[in-house]
Amino acid sequence: MAVSWRSWLANEGVKHLCLFVWLSLNVLLFWKTFLLYNQGPEYHYLHQMLGCPTKTKATFGVHLKIVGDWTERFRDLLLPPSSQDSEILPFVQSRNYPKLYIDGPFGSPFEESLNYEVSLCVAGGIGVTPFASILNTLLDDWEPYKLRRLYFIWVCRDIQSFRWFADLLCVLHNKFWQENRPDYVNIQLYLSQTDGIQKIIGEKYQALNSRLFIGRPRWKLLFDEIAKCNRGKTVGVFCCGPSSISKTLHKLSNRNNSYGTRFEYNKESFS
Repeated sequence: MAVSWRSWLANEGVKHLCLFVWLSLNVLLFWKTFLLYNQGPEYHYLHQMLGCPTKTKATFGVHLKIVGDWTERFRDLLLPPSSQDSEILPFVQSRNYPKLYIDGPFGSPFEESLNYEVSLCVAGGIGVTPFASILNTLLDDWEPYKLRRLYFIWVCRDIQSFRWFADLLCVLHNKFWQENRPDYVNIQLYLSQTDGIQKIIGEKYQALNSRLFIGRPRWKLLFDEIAKCNRGKTVGVFCCGPSSISKTLHKLSNRNNSYGTRFEYNKESFS
């Protein structure tokens, strides 16, 4: 029996030892993560944080859409019941906020939109968030970049969603009008679900109300228009939204046109 035990230990012992160590580490990691998540408001892990930093802007914003019990609980930790409809965190109130651990920054394919002379950026709902950094960058200074015309298409189901970045879009629009470059940014907002004509509330949003359309974009006509206005150029196509929109844009980008315009498709998705 002793010889058999030594033989097994020599042949199989190392494999079983490695397996035991690997399983132990996985159990330890799972248990540590479980304890951190259930320790209350002190530790929480935000699955996806999307900021808008620029070279001249040291701070960044976190945009969190409330969908499901996890995000509802996270909102309750940040906002008192009386101000849960507020868009700004009430820092003036004395409150124990949870600790946020930030991992990054990470690159994005949308950064390449600045390296095309013409870019088409399409966002669906909360998918607009990655484009905010690009818009902030243009707001700071657009001249160092190759980009000279930006088509910005944003599709949402409800009118209130447009208010997430309405101020930024208005400031950007006014900036290029004041600099006598009204064609630099072409903004089109599409409200896909509505019972009637609606507007983004507020006089300062008049520039956006005139660019608000009811229904879904007619993608083929949009591509034909862009191809016609940018003959012989290469247009960067960038999409962050539902897979249905992504597939349509990818298909149209690969389609030939009679204007010699080439479309190069890029996308980003939320996991």
